[in-house]
Amino acid sequence: MRKLVIAISMLAVAGSAAFADPILDRQALMKERGKIVGGLAKVAKGDDPFDAAAVLTQLQALQANAEKLDVDALFPKGSDAGDTTAGPKIWEDMAGFKATEDKYLADVKAATAAAPADVDALKAQINTLGGDCGTCHQTYRVKKG
Repeated sequence: MRKLVIAISMLAVAGSAAFADPILDRQALMKERGKIVGGLAKVAKGDDPFDAAAVLTQLQALQANAEKLDVDALFPKGSDAGDTTAGPKIWEDMAGFKATEDKYLADVKAATAAAPADVDALKAQINTLGGDCGTCHQTYRVKKG
């Protein structure tokens, strides 16, 4: 009986994954990413107080978010149509898109490992991460009209 329950559970998970919407999934991931970066930016700008432990927690959340981005699963062929700002260049230059995301992940991991001790260190990290975001948005994203 236990094996049957486990098998049914595994099929349910596999079935739900098969019906996942890559556009909605990547939008949710990017919204989460934007919210985390926005919180860090408020600290870097001095709008919110610097708290090293809280900043590290946010950086860890950002790293977890970046590690969840599976380019192949979230940007499959055919997911360029519909309610999306993913630009056609993603599919024209998938290797470049993956390299851009890999650089972002490496920079997030470095920021987390460095655990900024003050707001100036955080500002430098946010500038690097913001540059990564800007590069991707300018190259691989279309503006909604």
